[in-house]
Amino acid sequence: MKDILFDLDGTLTEPFEGITNSVLYALHKCGIAETDREKLRAFIGPPLLASFSEYYGMTREEARRAVSFYREYYEEKGIFENAVIPGIPALVQALSERYRLFVATSKPELFAERIMERFGLRPYFVRTFGASLDETRTEKAEVIAYALKEGGIARETALMVGDRKHDILGAKANGIRSMGVLFGYGSREELAEAGADCIAETPADVSDMVEKMGGCPCECGRGRR
Repeated sequence: MKDILFDLDGTLTEPFEGITNSVLYALHKCGIAETDREKLRAFIGPPLLASFSEYYGMTREEARRAVSFYREYYEEKGIFENAVIPGIPALVQALSERYRLFVATSKPELFAERIMERFGLRPYFVRTFGASLDETRTEKAEVIAYALKEGGIARETALMVGDRKHDILGAKANGIRSMGVLFGYGSREELAEAGADCIAETPADVSDMVEKMGGCPCECGRGRR
């Protein structure tokens, strides 16, 4: 294995406060009163457009309007209502000495780059790949395909690490291996059903499993779930 792609929200950082504040702001601007902040956890990971449509029954145009309101708050405040997950700095520092690291996120690339820079993670990564603001690249599979092409990443030597099913399904759609993590927002069941090649409970487990996958892919197979 040569290249590792990391999801951002729920994998490298804990974005709950910023994302839920931004969603609440957008819903309020759309005339929707939401009092259950925990319900908004579902927005962390998937593309925003799909989430507003799925969870609040919005049409595509209504969802686009909600995303626009979301970004009003997020770009000004929500982007930095965030924190690095404990154990991640040590993990990426160690892995960067042996592998090329990339970010592949459904978050707009511009925002993702600002977060990586703000929280000191940027030096360990070759490049950050994200969604486009014009909706031409929004799904996780599209972001991963973009990363593989632009990063010169070979499918047979790549690994996607993420906390939601979208990360796993996106990896499968692009023919690369995947590792689910349980310190984000997805459950073991969600990740297993999506087809993760292995599942790590902690950042330290990620390091151990990566080493085993690099030496012998079968050692990190489905039996280790």
